[in-house]
Amino acid sequence: MKILFLHGWHSAVGGVKPTYLKDQGNEVINPALDDDDFEAAVRSAQAEYDRQRPDVVVGSSRGGAVAMNIDSHSTPLVLLCPAWKRWGHTTKLKLNAVILHSRLDEVIPFEESEELLLKSKRSADALIEVGGDHRLADAASLSVMWWACQELVSPDGLLIHSDHSSSDASDSQQPDALQDASYICDACGEEIVIPLDLSEGGDQRYVEDCPVCCRASVIHVAINENGEPEVWAEPEQDYE
Repeated sequence: MKILFLHGWHSAVGGVKPTYLKDQGNEVINPALDDDDFEAAVRSAQAEYDRQRPDVVVGSSRGGAVAMNIDSHSTPLVLLCPAWKRWGHTTKLKLNAVILHSRLDEVIPFEESEELLLKSKRSADALIEVGGDHRLADAASLSVMWWACQELVSPDGLLIHSDHSSSDASDSQQPDALQDASYICDACGEEIVIPLDLSEGGDQRYVEDCPVCCRASVIHVAINENGEPEVWAEPEQDYE
């Protein structure tokens, strides 16, 4: 996949997020954008878009505002905490665009993304709550960013169809339940399938009863260095 990544204000080219996308095997175009002249930043991004014709555009913070203000035609957008109220003139979200934002964002209030959805008459499915701060550089946020790129590019992706009708939105899977995983119950040896909610973070620990033997296990969820979730279980107590 070819991805145009537009960095935030005073963010370095080749940061954590574009590097993560590159590590997934993508071709990532990550131009340096002018930090002082927003229109110059938009022109640079537009020139890269026209030259490269990416499959998806990812914009972070001010880069999200840049992404909203270029002519991206039918190319989908993944906007990370977009600073649309601070820069640019575009106040509507494209139909094939999605926002990732943390409710704990200390720079761009989460409510601004909710306002953008309202102005755009988009459903709540277009706003994914993830992460614990403005950077969205934790393992879970990076994983969701890459997942959103794949979903928007895929013709069968859930995110593309989430706003087509109220019935479609209610029937589609929510994006924070990214996939299923399984663990082996230590008590009965059965393989138990569970849904993963990576919006709760990439380092989770909770107690769950086995649906087969009803013994309680401590479930661990962690994101490995490749951005993939790993799940395992251990007994909550010694039953011997």
